[in-house]
Amino acid sequence: MLTSLFTAVSGMNANGTALSVIGDNVANMNTTGFKASRAAFGDILSQQLGESQVGRGVLLTSVKPEFTQGTFENTASVLDLALDGDGFFIMKDNSGTYYGRAGQFDVDKEGYVVNPSGNRLQGYTFSATGASTSSLGDINISSINSAPSDTQTVTINANLDSRLTIPAAFDVTDPNNTSSFSTSVTVYDTLGNGHIVNVYFRKDTETATGNGWEWFAVVDGGDSSSGNTEIQAQGTIDFTNNGELDVESAVTYNLASGGFDFNGGAAAGQVIDFDFGTSITTDGGTGLDGTTQFGAPSNTSFQNQDGYSSGSLKSITISTDGIMTGIFTNGQTRGIAQIVLAKFVSPTGLTKMGKGLYAESAESGQPLISTPGNSGTGTVLSNTLELSNVDLAEEFVKMILSQRGFQANSRVISASDELMVELVNLKR
Repeated sequence: MLTSLFTAVSGMNANGTALSVIGDNVANMNTTGFKASRAAFGDILSQQLGESQVGRGVLLTSVKPEFTQGTFENTASVLDLALDGDGFFIMKDNSGTYYGRAGQFDVDKEGYVVNPSGNRLQGYTFSATGASTSSLGDINISSINSAPSDTQTVTINANLDSRLTIPAAFDVTDPNNTSSFSTSVTVYDTLGNGHIVNVYFRKDTETATGNGWEWFAVVDGGDSSSGNTEIQAQGTIDFTNNGELDVESAVTYNLASGGFDFNGGAAAGQVIDFDFGTSITTDGGTGLDGTTQFGAPSNTSFQNQDGYSSGSLKSITISTDGIMTGIFTNGQTRGIAQIVLAKFVSPTGLTKMGKGLYAESAESGQPLISTPGNSGTGTVLSNTLELSNVDLAEEFVKMILSQRGFQANSRVISASDELMVELVNLKR
């Protein structure tokens, strides 16, 4: 009879603990990345009566989180990250390494990508050229800049009017009256400074088999290192009698440095190639995909150059494979870092540390570190948060069952108490 009292007490304790687990789940139904826990029970067997076995009640064997996928919420922050599939974000602080599914990240005052608790997100850092390295560490975007690149190639696609007459020899002091057509392009030196280069085209020869043109790359005194307006590069281009680009001469650099000399302290002798299209004889092309010479007004249809100035980080994007790409004010993009994920053989064995963080334990095993989408890990979704996986309807059903279990066990205590009263009254 006394056994029934203690059995009922174990039932009340177990169901009371289950209610605590349910209450924790319900309390965190709006916690980002929260994983609901489930209480597991086991019976207690300690008494043998002949061939019969009598239990002594119930105990709570474990409380384990359920790592099922939560639903997603779209957000405006690119650093709000969710995992679609298995895996955990890796975060560190001075006390150790932690893992979590909650992806509410931001940038702290030192430029590190951190969660709300200040733990730093881990990833593979990239070099200044955007090449990935195998160095795992904190992701910092405070000192990320885009270095300048000097212009090496200028591409000009134009039509040169075949009907124009041949002007006088080109005179750099009077280019407008000694050339047939001109265009301007901004090029960049080794320091990232922009300079205007005026390209003048002059019709030079006119024959039955085709016409020949000269071109001159002129740098004004305000951009040249000498302070004088001068021809710093020149060449010739020849066309067939169908207006196709046939032959391009090599570029001739007029200065002793063997290239362009710009002011501002940039390196002298900057070699810039001029591409007018795929010529027939020189390049083995069609002669029609670049500069042509038809009987139509001269015009520039396309021009480009491959240099750019320095730039600071303007914004970032994060792809599904975790690569964080920086977009810079000079129009360039390059990789900054790649987020890495951890996967555990037994994630339910992780130790809860609070604030959505878990720590490695003997039961969880060691983490397998990989990039998103590899080794069984999920992909990263930017501008997205994973919500709690708490099923409120299911928790309410469990709450009812636990409440009824608690009440039923309390009735067992009441019944056992009444029987003990009757037993005591037998003496009277």
